[in-house]
Amino acid sequence: MSPASVIGQLFVSSRPVSWVNTAYPFAVAYLLTTREIDATLIVGTLFFLIPYNLAMYGINDVFDYESDLRNPRKGGAHGAVLDRSLHRVTLWAAALSCLPFVVFLAVVGSPLSWLVLAASLFFVVFYSAPPLRLKERPFADSATSSIHFFSPAVYGLVLAGAVWTWQLAAIIVAFALWGVASHAFGAVQDVVADREAGIASIATARGARFTVWFALAGYAAAGVTMLFTAWPGPLAALVVLPYLATVWPFRRVTDDTAADATRGWRRFLWLNQLAGFLTTLLLIWYAILTA
Repeated sequence: MSPASVIGQLFVSSRPVSWVNTAYPFAVAYLLTTREIDATLIVGTLFFLIPYNLAMYGINDVFDYESDLRNPRKGGAHGAVLDRSLHRVTLWAAALSCLPFVVFLAVVGSPLSWLVLAASLFFVVFYSAPPLRLKERPFADSATSSIHFFSPAVYGLVLAGAVWTWQLAAIIVAFALWGVASHAFGAVQDVVADREAGIASIATARGARFTVWFALAGYAAAGVTMLFTAWPGPLAALVVLPYLATVWPFRRVTDDTAADATRGWRRFLWLNQLAGFLTTLLLIWYAILTA
């Protein structure tokens, strides 16, 4: 396989459509705390933009190979079906691309920031990799997936030396609940493929319908939690409404019809953009109020 082809496969495996979902939380958390653009912000954002996602999704594609072969939605925005010959290359590329960034962030960070970053990377690896393979432990799979997305924000806050308040903690809790709900609903569409491959998940263990209702509860809880944040944070509770509207039509789905949930999941690519836009407006408002 040519170098260009390998790079192309790694690119698809890293889910470029989702890069912003991890880089943005770090950048916002760090920038709103320090109120300045510095080398640490730039390096950290680049790390959570590409290497972090290559590690997270690349490792997943390697160890989910058997399931992905049976999954018709793989091979694009939803992830690559990596040829076996690329598995070792992917793991090495993930490790080597992360290394210089981690070294830099360790040098500029504190012991507490080291702990947070180490925990974030631990869950990135062992969500998919044995022996823990947390993605096959129902409920722990959704919790771990959520950590992938809210931990960059926690890391940004810790790295920048933020002063923690209960309102700030509420934002992180709401973000975590959103992540749990999103993973759970995403797992619904893979019930058949995961069962055929012998892969456990919250959806294969508890069934598609239960998991959809679990996702609805998670989104609702995230919205309620945002009501307890500092102004204009409570307005962000409205951001969960499009997610609830998207998941609600699948509340009666069965395991046999679980693949239908892919129609709803495709909308998430657009919903995330909308949610990001609305959240950005609120963050700008907050930055002006607290300047």
